[in-house]
Amino acid sequence: MLSSPSPSPAKRWPRGQRFLLSLRGTEVEAAYQAAIREVRALGRGALDVAERRWSEPLGLMACDGVVLSELRPAKRSLAELSKSLEVCGTTPTQVRDAVDRLVAAGLVEPAPVAREAA
Repeated sequence: MLSSPSPSPAKRWPRGQRFLLSLRGTEVEAAYQAAIREVRALGRGALDVAERRWSEPLGLMACDGVVLSELRPAKRSLAELSKSLEVCGTTPTQVRDAVDRLVAAGLVEPAPVAREAA
């Protein structure tokens, strides 16, 4: 389960807003995957340490890497991310908070919203 140290006022995104990795986000996500691969066989403690080493220099939480990785294959909405991560006990609020941090860090961008035809 992802955790947040304290509730913060969440940014209001338009309904159905999709998000995608920025160029920097793609590089940082690859570094996250490499860090996880290196310690996978060493147990949960090593995984927690690797996630913290990855996240702290970026000003993120260790759990943000999971959300970042969910955006690697395609643009996704908050609802889609929440659905994907609910199996690990992550709440929609935790997903939204992680996306807000990732956007603030410049790793994730809101995808352009298609304009309705006049």
